[in-house]
Amino acid sequence: MVKPTARCGTVEVTADGEGLVSHAGVALLVELADRSGLTAALSEALASTRERRSAHDPGWVLRDVAVMLADGGDCVTDMAAFEGQERLFGAKASETTTHRVLKSVDEQLLDRVRAARAAARVRMWDAGARPGTITLNIDATLVSAHSDKEQAAGNYKHAYGFHPLGCWLDETGEALAAILRPGNAGSNTAEDHFTVLCLALAQLPAEDLGREILVRADIGGCTHAFASDCRDAGIRFSVGYELNATIRAAIIEVTEPAWVQAINADGEDRDGAWVAEVTDHLDLSAWPEGSRLICRRERPHPGAQFTIFDEHGYRYTCFLTDQDGNDIAVLEPRHRGRARVEDSIRAGKDTGMRNLPHHAYEHNQTWLEVSLIAQDLLAWTKLICLDGELARAEPKRLRQRLLHLAAKLVRHGRRTQLKLDRDWPWSEALATAFKRLRAIPSLC
Repeated sequence: MVKPTARCGTVEVTADGEGLVSHAGVALLVELADRSGLTAALSEALASTRERRSAHDPGWVLRDVAVMLADGGDCVTDMAAFEGQERLFGAKASETTTHRVLKSVDEQLLDRVRAARAAARVRMWDAGARPGTITLNIDATLVSAHSDKEQAAGNYKHAYGFHPLGCWLDETGEALAAILRPGNAGSNTAEDHFTVLCLALAQLPAEDLGREILVRADIGGCTHAFASDCRDAGIRFSVGYELNATIRAAIIEVTEPAWVQAINADGEDRDGAWVAEVTDHLDLSAWPEGSRLICRRERPHPGAQFTIFDEHGYRYTCFLTDQDGNDIAVLEPRHRGRARVEDSIRAGKDTGMRNLPHHAYEHNQTWLEVSLIAQDLLAWTKLICLDGELARAEPKRLRQRLLHLAAKLVRHGRRTQLKLDRDWPWSEALATAFKRLRAIPSLC
Protein backbone atom coordinates (compact mmCIF):
# COMPACT_ATOMS: atom_id res chain seq x y z
CA MET A 1 0.00 0.00 0.00
CA VAL A 2 1.32 3.40 -0.96
CA LYS A 3 1.37 5.84 1.96
CA PRO A 4 -0.15 9.25 1.29
CA THR A 5 2.49 12.00 1.22
CA ALA A 6 0.38 15.07 0.53
CA ARG A 7 -1.36 17.01 3.27
CA CYS A 8 -5.08 16.32 3.23
CA GLY A 9 -7.43 19.27 3.22
CA THR A 10 -6.88 22.85 4.29
CA VAL A 11 -5.78 23.59 7.83
CA GLU A 12 -8.00 26.17 9.48
CA VAL A 13 -5.98 28.87 11.25
CA THR A 14 -7.33 30.84 14.20
CA ALA A 15 -5.72 33.15 16.76
CA ASP A 16 -7.65 32.10 19.85
CA GLY A 17 -5.39 29.46 21.41
CA GLU A 18 -4.70 29.56 25.16
CA GLY A 19 -1.81 28.45 27.33
CA LEU A 20 0.62 28.07 24.44
CA VAL A 21 4.22 29.19 24.81
CA SER A 22 6.57 29.86 21.92
CA HIS A 23 10.35 29.42 22.29
CA ALA A 24 9.70 27.18 25.30
CA GLY A 25 13.22 25.76 25.25
CA VAL A 26 14.62 29.20 26.05
CA ALA A 27 13.36 28.66 29.61
CA LEU A 28 16.28 26.23 29.98
CA LEU A 29 18.74 29.07 29.36
CA VAL A 30 16.95 31.36 31.79
CA GLU A 31 16.99 28.71 34.50
CA LEU A 32 20.63 27.92 33.77
CA ALA A 33 21.56 31.58 34.24
CA ASP A 34 19.63 31.71 37.50
CA ARG A 35 20.82 28.42 38.97
CA SER A 36 24.46 29.09 38.07
CA GLY A 37 24.32 32.28 40.12
CA LEU A 38 24.97 34.41 37.03
CA THR A 39 21.73 36.36 37.33
CA ALA A 40 22.30 37.17 41.00
CA ALA A 41 25.92 38.14 40.32
CA LEU A 42 24.86 40.46 37.49
CA SER A 43 22.24 42.03 39.75
CA GLU A 44 24.86 42.73 42.39
CA ALA A 45 27.31 44.08 39.80
CA LEU A 46 24.76 46.55 38.42
CA ALA A 47 22.98 47.38 41.67
CA SER A 48 24.26 50.97 41.63
CA THR A 49 22.45 51.68 38.36
CA ARG A 50 19.01 50.73 39.67
CA GLU A 51 17.01 53.94 40.01
CA ARG A 52 14.32 52.64 42.37
CA ARG A 53 13.23 49.35 43.91
CA SER A 54 10.14 49.17 41.71
CA ALA A 55 12.22 49.39 38.56
CA HIS A 56 13.41 46.37 36.61
CA ASP A 57 16.50 44.75 38.08
CA PRO A 58 19.35 45.70 35.68
CA GLY A 59 21.01 42.32 36.21
CA TRP A 60 17.85 40.58 35.07
CA VAL A 61 17.64 42.87 32.06
CA LEU A 62 21.22 42.01 31.06
CA ARG A 63 20.44 38.32 31.49
CA ASP A 64 17.38 38.65 29.27
CA VAL A 65 19.42 40.35 26.54
CA ALA A 66 21.98 37.54 26.69
CA VAL A 67 19.22 34.92 26.48
CA MET A 68 17.69 36.76 23.52
CA LEU A 69 21.06 36.68 21.72
CA ALA A 70 21.46 32.99 22.49
CA ASP A 71 18.01 32.48 20.97
CA GLY A 72 19.11 34.09 17.71
CA GLY A 73 18.17 37.76 18.13
CA ASP A 74 20.63 40.46 17.18
CA CYS A 75 19.05 43.71 18.42
CA VAL A 76 16.98 44.88 21.39
CA THR A 77 13.75 44.91 19.39
CA ASP A 78 14.02 41.11 19.13
CA MET A 79 13.08 40.96 22.83
CA ALA A 80 9.51 41.27 21.53
CA ALA A 81 9.55 37.51 20.84
CA PHE A 82 9.02 36.93 24.59
CA GLU A 83 6.22 39.43 25.13
CA GLY A 84 2.97 38.02 26.46
CA GLN A 85 4.70 34.97 27.96
CA GLU A 86 5.35 36.30 31.46
CA ARG A 87 4.14 33.08 33.09
CA LEU A 88 7.21 31.28 31.78
CA PHE A 89 9.82 33.99 31.30
CA GLY A 90 8.72 36.62 33.81
CA ALA A 91 8.07 40.30 33.11
CA LYS A 92 10.37 41.82 30.52
CA ALA A 93 11.69 45.37 30.52
CA SER A 94 10.61 47.74 27.81
CA GLU A 95 12.87 48.49 24.87
CA THR A 96 13.65 51.91 26.34
CA THR A 97 14.59 50.45 29.73
CA THR A 98 16.74 47.78 28.10
CA HIS A 99 18.67 50.39 26.13
CA ARG A 100 19.12 52.44 29.29
CA VAL A 101 20.58 49.47 31.18
CA LEU A 102 22.98 48.62 28.38
CA LYS A 103 24.15 52.22 28.10
CA SER A 104 24.65 52.54 31.86
CA VAL A 105 27.52 50.03 31.83
CA ASP A 106 30.77 51.99 31.92
CA GLU A 107 34.28 50.60 32.12
CA GLN A 108 34.11 50.04 35.88
CA LEU A 109 30.77 48.24 35.69
CA LEU A 110 32.04 46.21 32.75
CA ASP A 111 34.76 44.81 35.01
CA ARG A 112 32.06 43.85 37.52
CA VAL A 113 30.09 42.09 34.79
CA ARG A 114 33.22 40.15 33.88
CA ALA A 115 33.69 39.18 37.53
CA ALA A 116 30.07 37.96 37.61
CA ARG A 117 30.76 35.77 34.59
CA ALA A 118 33.87 34.34 36.25
CA ALA A 119 31.95 33.51 39.44
CA ALA A 120 29.29 31.66 37.46
CA ARG A 121 31.99 29.79 35.54
CA VAL A 122 33.43 28.46 38.81
CA ARG A 123 30.04 26.98 39.68
CA MET A 124 29.56 25.46 36.26
CA TRP A 125 33.01 23.91 36.21
CA ASP A 126 32.44 22.45 39.66
CA ALA A 127 29.16 21.05 38.35
CA GLY A 128 30.86 19.06 35.61
CA ALA A 129 31.94 21.47 32.89
CA ARG A 130 35.64 21.55 33.88
CA PRO A 131 37.82 20.50 30.89
CA GLY A 132 40.64 17.99 31.14
CA THR A 133 43.09 20.37 29.47
CA ILE A 134 43.09 24.14 28.96
CA THR A 135 43.83 25.49 25.49
CA LEU A 136 43.10 29.13 24.71
CA ASN A 137 42.54 30.21 21.11
CA ILE A 138 43.03 33.90 20.33
CA ASP A 139 41.90 35.32 17.01
CA ALA A 140 40.40 38.45 15.49
CA THR A 141 37.43 38.82 13.19
CA LEU A 142 35.85 41.57 11.13
CA VAL A 143 32.43 42.96 11.99
CA SER A 144 30.79 45.19 9.40
CA ALA A 145 29.16 48.50 10.26
CA HIS A 146 26.48 49.74 7.88
CA SER A 147 26.30 53.22 9.40
CA ASP A 148 28.66 55.79 10.88
CA LYS A 149 29.56 54.42 14.32
CA GLU A 150 32.17 55.67 16.74
CA GLN A 151 35.66 54.32 15.85
CA ALA A 152 34.38 52.26 12.95
CA ALA A 153 37.01 52.31 10.22
CA GLY A 154 38.11 50.69 7.00
CA ASN A 155 39.84 47.33 7.25
CA TYR A 156 42.37 45.37 5.24
CA LYS A 157 39.58 43.75 3.22
CA HIS A 158 38.40 47.17 2.03
CA ALA A 159 35.25 46.95 4.14
CA TYR A 160 34.12 49.18 7.02
CA GLY A 161 33.47 48.38 10.67
CA PHE A 162 35.28 46.88 13.65
CA HIS A 163 38.05 44.34 14.23
CA PRO A 164 37.41 42.73 17.65
CA LEU A 165 39.91 40.31 19.17
CA GLY A 166 38.62 37.39 21.23
CA CYS A 167 39.69 34.32 23.16
CA TRP A 168 37.79 31.02 23.29
CA LEU A 169 38.42 27.89 25.35
CA ASP A 170 39.01 25.18 22.77
CA GLU A 171 37.88 22.21 24.87
CA THR A 172 34.44 23.60 25.77
CA GLY A 173 33.71 26.39 23.30
CA GLU A 174 33.28 28.94 26.11
CA ALA A 175 33.81 32.55 25.07
CA LEU A 176 36.23 33.83 27.69
CA ALA A 177 37.07 37.34 26.56
CA ALA A 178 36.87 39.85 23.73
CA ILE A 179 37.86 43.47 23.21
CA LEU A 180 36.41 45.80 20.62
CA ARG A 181 38.83 47.48 18.25
CA PRO A 182 38.50 49.84 15.27
CA GLY A 183 38.36 48.27 11.85
CA ASN A 184 41.89 49.40 11.03
CA ALA A 185 43.42 47.77 14.13
CA GLY A 186 46.58 45.85 13.28
CA SER A 187 47.08 42.10 13.42
CA ASN A 188 50.48 41.92 15.12
CA THR A 189 49.38 43.88 18.18
CA ALA A 190 51.13 42.32 21.15
CA GLU A 191 49.43 44.63 23.63
CA ASP A 192 45.95 43.69 22.41
CA HIS A 193 46.79 39.99 22.43
CA PHE A 194 48.09 40.14 25.98
CA THR A 195 45.10 42.20 27.13
CA VAL A 196 42.72 39.55 25.81
CA LEU A 197 44.85 36.79 27.34
CA CYS A 198 44.74 38.47 30.76
CA LEU A 199 40.97 38.89 30.54
CA ALA A 200 40.65 35.22 29.57
CA LEU A 201 42.84 34.05 32.45
CA ALA A 202 40.72 36.13 34.85
CA GLN A 203 37.72 34.05 33.73
CA LEU A 204 39.33 30.77 34.81
CA PRO A 205 38.82 29.47 38.35
CA ALA A 206 41.79 30.23 40.59
CA GLU A 207 42.43 26.54 41.29
CA ASP A 208 42.90 25.91 37.56
CA LEU A 209 45.51 28.61 36.96
CA GLY A 210 48.23 26.29 38.25
CA ARG A 211 47.55 23.77 35.48
CA GLU A 212 49.46 23.84 32.19
CA ILE A 213 47.76 26.33 29.89
CA LEU A 214 48.50 26.62 26.18
CA VAL A 215 47.57 29.72 24.21
CA ARG A 216 47.38 29.45 20.42
CA ALA A 217 47.28 32.20 17.83
CA ASP A 218 47.90 32.68 14.13
CA ILE A 219 50.73 34.75 12.64
CA GLY A 220 49.11 37.85 14.14
CA GLY A 221 50.19 36.65 17.58
CA CYS A 222 53.77 35.93 16.54
CA THR A 223 55.56 38.84 18.22
CA HIS A 224 58.52 38.86 20.58
CA ALA A 225 56.57 40.93 23.09
CA PHE A 226 53.59 38.56 23.23
CA ALA A 227 55.81 35.48 23.52
CA SER A 228 57.72 37.14 26.36
CA ASP A 229 54.46 38.10 28.07
CA CYS A 230 53.29 34.48 27.88
CA ARG A 231 56.56 33.31 29.37
CA ASP A 232 56.28 35.85 32.22
CA ALA A 233 52.72 34.66 32.89
CA GLY A 234 53.77 31.01 32.95
CA ILE A 235 51.69 30.22 29.84
CA ARG A 236 52.83 27.98 26.99
CA PHE A 237 52.46 29.47 23.51
CA SER A 238 52.00 28.11 19.99
CA VAL A 239 51.79 30.75 17.27
CA GLY A 240 51.94 30.74 13.49
CA TYR A 241 55.24 31.82 11.93
CA GLU A 242 55.64 33.66 8.64
CA LEU A 243 57.44 31.91 5.82
CA ASN A 244 60.06 34.52 4.97
CA ALA A 245 63.26 34.06 2.95
CA THR A 246 65.29 33.07 6.02
CA ILE A 247 62.81 30.34 6.98
CA ARG A 248 62.65 29.03 3.45
CA ALA A 249 66.42 28.74 3.29
CA ALA A 250 66.44 26.90 6.61
CA ILE A 251 63.78 24.43 5.43
CA ILE A 252 65.83 23.59 2.37
CA GLU A 253 68.70 22.63 4.69
CA VAL A 254 66.57 20.02 6.47
CA THR A 255 67.62 16.57 5.32
CA GLU A 256 65.05 14.07 4.12
CA PRO A 257 65.45 11.67 7.10
CA ALA A 258 64.51 14.54 9.45
CA TRP A 259 60.97 14.65 8.04
CA VAL A 260 58.65 12.40 10.04
CA GLN A 261 55.16 11.25 9.21
CA ALA A 262 52.48 13.76 10.23
CA ILE A 263 49.40 12.54 12.09
CA ASN A 264 45.83 13.73 12.48
CA ALA A 265 44.20 14.69 15.75
CA ASP A 266 43.01 11.08 16.18
CA GLY A 267 46.59 9.79 15.95
CA GLU A 268 46.18 8.28 12.49
CA ASP A 269 48.75 9.02 9.78
CA ARG A 270 48.01 12.10 7.68
CA ASP A 271 48.52 11.08 4.06
CA GLY A 272 50.95 13.19 2.11
CA ALA A 273 52.14 15.24 5.10
CA TRP A 274 55.36 15.31 7.10
CA VAL A 275 56.80 17.46 9.89
CA ALA A 276 60.32 18.48 10.85
CA GLU A 277 61.93 20.70 13.46
CA VAL A 278 63.87 23.62 12.00
CA THR A 279 65.10 25.06 15.30
CA ASP A 280 68.76 24.09 14.81
CA HIS A 281 68.89 25.78 11.40
CA LEU A 282 67.88 29.22 12.71
CA ASP A 283 68.87 31.80 15.27
CA LEU A 284 65.95 31.94 17.72
CA SER A 285 67.89 33.68 20.49
CA ALA A 286 65.56 36.71 20.32
CA TRP A 287 62.66 34.51 21.37
CA PRO A 288 62.09 33.11 24.90
CA GLU A 289 64.49 30.35 25.86
CA GLY A 290 63.27 26.96 24.71
CA SER A 291 61.39 28.30 21.69
CA ARG A 292 61.14 25.83 18.81
CA LEU A 293 60.19 26.22 15.16
CA ILE A 294 58.33 23.29 13.62
CA CYS A 295 57.45 22.99 9.94
CA ARG A 296 54.88 20.89 8.15
CA ARG A 297 55.08 20.07 4.47
CA GLU A 298 52.11 18.67 2.64
CA ARG A 299 51.12 17.85 -0.88
CA PRO A 300 48.53 20.46 -1.89
CA HIS A 301 44.96 19.45 -2.41
CA PRO A 302 43.61 19.43 -5.99
CA GLY A 303 43.10 22.94 -7.29
CA ALA A 304 45.38 24.64 -4.74
CA GLN A 305 47.40 27.60 -5.98
CA PHE A 306 51.17 27.15 -5.87
CA THR A 307 53.74 29.76 -4.91
CA ILE A 308 57.34 30.08 -6.08
CA PHE A 309 58.48 28.22 -2.97
CA ASP A 310 56.29 25.25 -3.83
CA GLU A 311 58.63 24.15 -6.63
CA HIS A 312 59.11 20.69 -5.11
CA GLY A 313 55.37 20.05 -4.98
CA TYR A 314 54.84 20.75 -1.26
CA ARG A 315 53.05 23.44 0.72
CA TYR A 316 54.84 24.56 3.89
CA THR A 317 53.50 26.02 7.16
CA CYS A 318 55.43 26.79 10.34
CA PHE A 319 54.65 27.54 13.96
CA LEU A 320 56.70 28.67 16.94
CA THR A 321 56.15 27.06 20.34
CA ASP A 322 57.83 26.56 23.69
CA GLN A 323 56.12 23.23 24.43
CA ASP A 324 58.23 20.33 25.63
CA GLY A 325 58.27 16.93 24.00
CA ASN A 326 60.39 15.14 21.43
CA ASP A 327 57.47 13.86 19.38
CA ILE A 328 56.91 16.79 17.02
CA ALA A 329 54.29 14.74 15.16
CA VAL A 330 52.11 15.17 18.28
CA LEU A 331 52.85 18.87 18.76
CA GLU A 332 51.96 19.75 15.17
CA PRO A 333 48.30 18.62 15.16
CA ARG A 334 47.86 20.27 18.54
CA HIS A 335 48.77 23.57 16.94
CA ARG A 336 46.72 22.82 13.84
CA GLY A 337 43.69 22.37 16.08
CA ARG A 338 43.74 26.15 16.45
CA ALA A 339 41.63 26.19 13.29
CA ARG A 340 38.62 25.31 15.44
CA VAL A 341 38.58 28.93 16.58
CA GLU A 342 36.89 29.67 13.25
CA ASP A 343 33.96 27.54 14.42
CA SER A 344 33.85 29.52 17.66
CA ILE A 345 33.89 32.81 15.77
CA ARG A 346 31.13 31.64 13.45
CA ALA A 347 29.01 30.59 16.42
CA GLY A 348 29.80 33.89 18.14
CA LYS A 349 28.64 35.89 15.13
CA ASP A 350 25.46 33.82 15.20
CA THR A 351 25.05 34.78 18.87
CA GLY A 352 25.23 38.56 18.91
CA MET A 353 28.67 39.38 17.53
CA ARG A 354 27.49 39.89 13.97
CA ASN A 355 25.71 43.15 14.74
CA LEU A 356 27.01 45.92 17.05
CA PRO A 357 23.88 48.08 17.19
CA HIS A 358 24.98 51.17 19.11
CA HIS A 359 26.66 54.34 17.90
CA ALA A 360 28.92 54.80 20.94
CA TYR A 361 32.06 52.65 21.06
CA GLU A 362 31.68 52.03 24.81
CA HIS A 363 28.14 50.74 24.40
CA ASN A 364 29.18 48.36 21.62
CA GLN A 365 31.86 46.95 23.94
CA THR A 366 29.08 46.20 26.43
CA TRP A 367 27.06 44.52 23.69
CA LEU A 368 30.11 42.41 22.82
CA GLU A 369 30.42 41.34 26.47
CA VAL A 370 26.74 40.35 26.61
CA SER A 371 27.33 38.27 23.49
CA LEU A 372 30.04 36.40 25.41
CA ILE A 373 27.47 35.64 28.12
CA ALA A 374 25.10 34.29 25.48
CA GLN A 375 27.81 32.07 24.02
CA ASP A 376 28.66 30.76 27.49
CA LEU A 377 25.02 29.93 28.21
CA LEU A 378 24.87 27.79 25.07
CA ALA A 379 28.22 26.15 25.87
CA TRP A 380 27.19 25.32 29.44
CA THR A 381 23.86 23.97 28.20
CA LYS A 382 25.66 21.51 25.93
CA LEU A 383 28.22 20.56 28.58
CA ILE A 384 25.83 20.06 31.50
CA CYS A 385 22.42 19.27 30.02
CA LEU A 386 22.87 17.57 26.65
CA ASP A 387 24.66 14.62 25.12
CA GLY A 388 25.16 13.00 21.76
CA GLU A 389 24.63 15.06 18.63
CA LEU A 390 22.98 17.94 20.49
CA ALA A 391 26.03 18.34 22.74
CA ARG A 392 28.04 19.12 19.59
CA ALA A 393 25.43 21.20 17.79
CA GLU A 394 26.00 24.78 16.71
CA PRO A 395 23.54 27.51 17.78
CA LYS A 396 21.30 27.25 14.72
CA ARG A 397 20.62 23.55 15.25
CA LEU A 398 20.02 23.99 18.99
CA ARG A 399 17.44 26.65 18.24
CA GLN A 400 15.64 24.60 15.59
CA ARG A 401 15.44 21.49 17.71
CA LEU A 402 15.21 22.70 21.32
CA LEU A 403 14.95 26.43 21.96
CA HIS A 404 12.18 27.26 19.50
CA LEU A 405 9.98 24.37 20.57
CA ALA A 406 6.40 25.38 21.32
CA ALA A 407 4.70 23.96 24.41
CA LYS A 408 1.59 24.26 26.52
CA LEU A 409 1.73 25.84 29.96
CA VAL A 410 -0.94 24.49 32.31
CA ARG A 411 -1.85 24.70 35.98
CA HIS A 412 -2.75 21.48 37.71
CA GLY A 413 -2.98 20.77 41.42
CA ARG A 414 -1.34 24.09 42.30
CA ARG A 415 1.56 23.19 40.08
CA THR A 416 2.63 24.73 36.79
CA GLN A 417 3.55 22.27 34.07
CA LEU A 418 5.22 22.85 30.71
CA LYS A 419 3.90 20.17 28.37
CA LEU A 420 6.07 19.46 25.34
CA ASP A 421 4.74 17.90 22.15
CA ARG A 422 5.08 14.14 22.50
CA ASP A 423 5.62 13.78 18.72
CA TRP A 424 8.50 16.25 18.48
CA PRO A 425 11.68 14.16 18.05
CA TRP A 426 13.67 16.16 20.60
CA SER A 427 11.04 16.72 23.30
CA GLU A 428 12.54 14.01 25.49
CA ALA A 429 16.00 15.54 25.10
CA LEU A 430 14.70 18.91 26.32
CA ALA A 431 12.84 17.35 29.24
CA THR A 432 15.98 15.44 30.20
CA ALA A 433 18.01 18.65 29.97
CA PHE A 434 15.78 20.29 32.57
CA LYS A 435 16.14 17.25 34.84
CA ARG A 436 19.92 17.29 34.58
CA LEU A 437 20.10 20.98 35.36
CA ARG A 438 17.85 20.64 38.39
CA ALA A 439 19.79 17.64 39.68
CA ILE A 440 22.85 19.76 40.48
CA PRO A 441 22.52 20.74 44.18
CA SER A 442 25.40 23.22 44.10
CA LEU A 443 23.51 25.40 41.61
CA CYS A 444 20.31 25.66 43.61
